[in-house]
Amino acid sequence: MKIALISVGSMREVPLRELYERYVARIPHYMPFEAVAIPDIKSGRSLGTEQQKQREGETILARICPGDYVVLMDERGREMTSREFASFIDKKASSLSRNLVFVIGGPYGFSDNVYARADMKMGLSRLTFTHEMARVLTVEQIYRAMTILRGEPYHHD
Repeated sequence: MKIALISVGSMREVPLRELYERYVARIPHYMPFEAVAIPDIKSGRSLGTEQQKQREGETILARICPGDYVVLMDERGREMTSREFASFIDKKASSLSRNLVFVIGGPYGFSDNVYARADMKMGLSRLTFTHEMARVLTVEQIYRAMTILRGEPYHHD
């Protein structure tokens, strides 16, 4: 199994980008990992919110393979503790024949087609974060899960 993170947009804030890249570089020491950034679809006068979500959704869905387990990072999704998240990844690693794919959408969320393809919705918190912060938090939690599963001293209860 491979873990993938598909996210819409670029990391403009240098400190957040550096932190994100630090965790992205650490995860492959534990499990195959791929981070995919999809360019923003800029909304203009001719492109409404729904059209923007639709176009982003088409690009997201093109990166997902049949059999992948897709987790949308969504404010209305299931919240977990870090240990529960580690257990979730461990169970998927032993049961999936394809990839575990986390998806962070654009500024307006996901299209109906992406919601329909998702196997699960997961929330980081009831608070709202920027997309850049959500990316950092997601990769940090994936890394934390790996260290929990290996019994390494990164995580403290």
